[in-house]
Amino acid sequence: MKAIINTKFLKNLFLFAVLFSSATVVIAQEDEEEGSKFSFSGSIDAYYRANLNAPNGADAQAPGSSFANLPGFALGMANVIGAYEGEKVGFVADLVFGPRGTDAIFASPMYSATGNIVNQLYAYWNVSDAVTLTFGNFNTFLGYEVISPVSNFNYSTSYLFSYGPFSHTGLKADFALSDDFSLMLAVMNPTDLTEFNPTGQYAWGAQLGYSGQYLNLLIDNGSYEVDFTGGFDLSDTFFLGLNAAYFDGDEEDGVGSFAGVAVYPQLATSDNFSIGLRGEYFAETDFFGAVGGTDADGDASVFALTLTGSATIGDLMIKPELRLDSASEEVFIDSDGVPMGGLTSFVLAAIYSF
Repeated sequence: MKAIINTKFLKNLFLFAVLFSSATVVIAQEDEEEGSKFSFSGSIDAYYRANLNAPNGADAQAPGSSFANLPGFALGMANVIGAYEGEKVGFVADLVFGPRGTDAIFASPMYSATGNIVNQLYAYWNVSDAVTLTFGNFNTFLGYEVISPVSNFNYSTSYLFSYGPFSHTGLKADFALSDDFSLMLAVMNPTDLTEFNPTGQYAWGAQLGYSGQYLNLLIDNGSYEVDFTGGFDLSDTFFLGLNAAYFDGDEEDGVGSFAGVAVYPQLATSDNFSIGLRGEYFAETDFFGAVGGTDADGDASVFALTLTGSATIGDLMIKPELRLDSASEEVFIDSDGVPMGGLTSFVLAAIYSF
């Protein structure tokens, strides 16, 4: 086991060395190539989590959504992003380390063999002012939330995010149709097959955008998902985000369906503090996912409320969060070992971005 760990560490160290060397070469060339730019950014996050009505030891539970699910003081991930932006072409190399990063790329077929740390890895070509082609591995275009905690208001994630795909590998084309309208078309490997395609089948994606509102479609080997993501600035200090999705699985593969809607009202009380609520209803049918487990038909639903505060201190964000999950099935266990349908939990997260 020790030899395996050391091998993975050396591979990761080599990747970092290559990235750093590439950055050095690019920076040295910036004075010679006008209009080019290299950037180096990322984040780290850690948190404390405790259940208020359930055990917190080795048998600790968490909501059925992704991330922020470890007991006590816990680690999120380190995220390192190297990007190069030329006048016409560029690339993004997005690497992740830690439990959150591992969960984000869990479906990679080569993860256990290579210690994969790649969250995104793609090159792009600005064919014109209105057309951009992207080739490689990129995070999904579906949904309101993303993998990086820097870009999410709530630290824990929604069921809609957790059930949807995390990343795709393929070719996509973005079109700026006008100042308000945009269109994206994509051909990709099946969902979560991010390194290669052993199936010979492909998924198809499309997105129609209008003034910050997006209608998304993913067709994937007999299954499809329709998703709406958007939001509105109702005032200078109040924002309302929206997400709704419906997934219909392939009946031949025994995959059911799910649907949900989430609202995200957020109020900025000062330049350095905001408070936000995520209210979500999520239901699954013939789908043995994170909500159910006791229903023989795989039918279950959950209503979840997440209240999050966000305090900014320079590049550091502190996020206290109270979350209540109420499921239609008794999927949680109280401190006496008795099944129950609701879980109340508290999270305190620290996120530093650079």
